[in-house]
Amino acid sequence: MDAFAPRIQQRLDALAQISAEPGAITRLYLTPEQARAEALVAGWMGEAGLQVRRDAVGNLIGRVEGREPGGPALVIGSHLDTVRNAGRYDGPLGVVAAISCVEAVLREGPPPVAIEVVGFADEEGVRFAATLTGSRAFAGHLDPAALRTLDAAGTTLAAAMREYGLDPKAVPTAARTPDQILGYVELHIEQGPMLEREGLPVGLVTAISGASRLEITLSGEAGHAGTVAMTERRDALAGAAECILAIEARCRGEEHLVGTVGRIQALPGAVNTIPGQAKFSLDLRAPDDAQRHAALADIDLACKRIALRRRLGFGIALLHEAEAVPCDPGMTALVEAAIVAEGHPVLALPSGAGHDGMAVAAIAPIAMVFVRCRGGISHNPAEFASLPDIEAGTRVLLGTVRGFLAARERSADQTSPRSAGAASAKTRRRLAGSSP
Repeated sequence: MDAFAPRIQQRLDALAQISAEPGAITRLYLTPEQARAEALVAGWMGEAGLQVRRDAVGNLIGRVEGREPGGPALVIGSHLDTVRNAGRYDGPLGVVAAISCVEAVLREGPPPVAIEVVGFADEEGVRFAATLTGSRAFAGHLDPAALRTLDAAGTTLAAAMREYGLDPKAVPTAARTPDQILGYVELHIEQGPMLEREGLPVGLVTAISGASRLEITLSGEAGHAGTVAMTERRDALAGAAECILAIEARCRGEEHLVGTVGRIQALPGAVNTIPGQAKFSLDLRAPDDAQRHAALADIDLACKRIALRRRLGFGIALLHEAEAVPCDPGMTALVEAAIVAEGHPVLALPSGAGHDGMAVAAIAPIAMVFVRCRGGISHNPAEFASLPDIEAGTRVLLGTVRGFLAARERSADQTSPRSAGAASAKTRRRLAGSSP
């Protein structure tokens, strides 16, 4: 069989040349760089035999019809936007590999159902600080308030859409309905170390973790660094440090639970003044919502006790919450079968990072395939997936698609007029021979 990976890598390298920053990879939503990337990918979709269009929020969609023109579709894809100074695999790998898979399917003949490859326009949410814009609109769940969000230059999302050639009033037309989407499969680098640790090229995703983002505030009393005795201090920063260590200890105690304090601020911020206030962020994630909620309750109690003992005021504010999204058992079984068919052990693991599948799950069953990435590094120029691992992931994705199409073919055969008539005759004979 011809190898997929070399051409996929060539295409990823070509996309990596499209950037707003020399020597880096930066493609943000509704920018000239995104337009150039979409044009390049649209050409590849066309070469593969897909009919290409762009929807009202800028999602790039390539479609090949099944036996029922206009019928529901199996959707494969990922996103084409990046963070600033990104790697070349996060997002685009899933889109480019999907194109190769559809091309391989079409060489075998027309599929029984439609297939769509989607390059979502704004998964990362870097420019407007609102993630999953493309996939939320695709699933019909984009909050209209998002159109009023501002970028760093003060441009609203709606204004940026108009400048890009899109009509903000047409955003609702991007929405798809459950009867239009049969399922969604996404190939993505793991962005974590588990596959590398286990020596495996691919993994089976069980769920996309839910997340809680909070701001915690401790209030004490500012004072002179040289005159206030240590026993008399109400040092908000020292209290925050103890809280952060308590958070770390709580999250280390459970598998797949992660807590991150990524930002901290001490006020008044003078070198010779005891901090009277400290604020810090908390990002708490787990693939099970009950696990996350239990950890959050424990963290809240632990921090309150620390504050009470240190004579500090305590406040906690929830800034963002997203529920965990389990992958569909039926779709996941197809991924597992494809992994086994390729001769790999099956490692099931959750995704700690968010993905477009979180939004698409509102209208369709989802599944994900992870590809090993070196060191678990992502959102970084050092992000890397080897050709053998890309090959393995693409073949598992193709096997999943083929398994899905075969299942639909069997389902169609069982409900065809001929088989339905045979079943009815059999049922009539059974009923005729039964006792009243």
